[in-house]
Amino acid sequence: MSDFDAIVIGAGNAGLSAAATLQRAGARTLLVERHNVPGGCATSFRRGRYEFEVALHQLSGVGLEGQAFSLRGLFDSLGVGDKLEFVQEHDLYRFKVPGQVDVTLPADRAAAIETLEEAFPGNRSRVEKFLDLVSNVTILQIAAMRGTSPEQIDPVLFRYGLRPSKDVLDEHFDDPGLKAALGVYWTYLGQPPSKLAFQDLALTLFAYLEFKPWHIRGGSQAMSTAILDSFLAAGGQVRFNTAVSAILTEGGQVLGVRLDDGAEVIAPDVVSNASLPITYGMLENMDVPAAVRDDLATRRIGVSGFALHMGLDATPAELGFTTSTTFVNLDTDDDRIHASWHSLEPARGVCVSSYDVAPIGFAPAGATHVSLVTLQYAHAWDGVPPSDYHRAKFAYAQTLLDVVEHVAPGIRDAIEEVDVATPRTMARYLGHPGGAIYGYDQDRTEGWLFRDSERRPHVPGLHLAGSWAGMGGFQPTLEAGARVARRLMRRKESVR
Repeated sequence: MSDFDAIVIGAGNAGLSAAATLQRAGARTLLVERHNVPGGCATSFRRGRYEFEVALHQLSGVGLEGQAFSLRGLFDSLGVGDKLEFVQEHDLYRFKVPGQVDVTLPADRAAAIETLEEAFPGNRSRVEKFLDLVSNVTILQIAAMRGTSPEQIDPVLFRYGLRPSKDVLDEHFDDPGLKAALGVYWTYLGQPPSKLAFQDLALTLFAYLEFKPWHIRGGSQAMSTAILDSFLAAGGQVRFNTAVSAILTEGGQVLGVRLDDGAEVIAPDVVSNASLPITYGMLENMDVPAAVRDDLATRRIGVSGFALHMGLDATPAELGFTTSTTFVNLDTDDDRIHASWHSLEPARGVCVSSYDVAPIGFAPAGATHVSLVTLQYAHAWDGVPPSDYHRAKFAYAQTLLDVVEHVAPGIRDAIEEVDVATPRTMARYLGHPGGAIYGYDQDRTEGWLFRDSERRPHVPGLHLAGSWAGMGGFQPTLEAGARVARRLMRRKESVR
């Protein structure tokens, strides 16, 4: 008899939602996590009198009470819907290019159109047409992802879905500032508009406009802890500070795992929330299938991030933060910004999360907790020797502050606590090659039309969940873990 019905490797978003879904459906499940807390990117940490959110900038998909197709249904199915308190952001973001653009976009379609018309007069009909296309492409894409055959793909999706976002923006607008303001969510996806499939930008814009941007009181750690508690309450077992050293196989079928202490745990199904290279590299007693090798050889490790977390002894209003999310770019040349991620040249674009415009409870009264993030590839740090690492990371952090002073002049004077994370930090805590935060580079070849790692892992009993097998981000990975678990349970039921 197996020790468990299923083993889940990694307690990131997808691992947690998979484990909770499995256990609550009656599958005896073991969750194994190399860190000492659940969550992966969805965690927090303390410095002085502040708690810092690690990675959640805006949670998409939550929606309003009773709104169909929202994450609330998933949270209810995981047993945590009544355990979480959501904090709504009423603006999508403030976007500023010094001397060129400064616009705050409301999280409401009609209000956003009015705001953009005020900022860029004469473009109302163009913005309306563009947002109509955003909605249509997203709805058609979701329908196609749920089973439409390629021959039945709607002509609108066929025409626009895989086009570079830049081409679609250029087709609708002339003003570079307006194009930059509507396309700035590209930094959430890690590819500039010249490379990013329009269907991905459309999906992101639609998700935040339709379902609003949110935070969680207590941060993403509160969500991770709630899902873990639900898993444990249902009878699940978890091992922290434990790594999986091998995935055991017999006759080409998964048999279980070996832990880093040498213990072997038997289960017919293993769900991996680890990266694909690490997951397949752990297979024991079998060669990696040729189809997998061929697939992985065509993929590129994605972008990581550089984060400056600060506890500031001033209120958001005193600092100049008017929205929870602010994008500050030095110009509207998105390709130039993306190119800078490959080096340690000064940051050219920064995403600012001010978690106390709509407080999540991490900063004392009269203070604020802010994170500054720019994306960056890990190889930018390859030439930095260990002896220069700390000097280099704090020097680079200064360049983020230089950018942010365009919206918060004097911010340096309010710094009370600070912590800096580089791609090396991401690699250490996440265990991801290159510290990649979205898995593989999310270009057009990584979309659902071309990759199907989640549905076809090629090894019987091995199931893949998370950003490395699909789309990155909080909502996609939470949904992926539950989806993979439900599919696994259906297969179990079909053979009984």
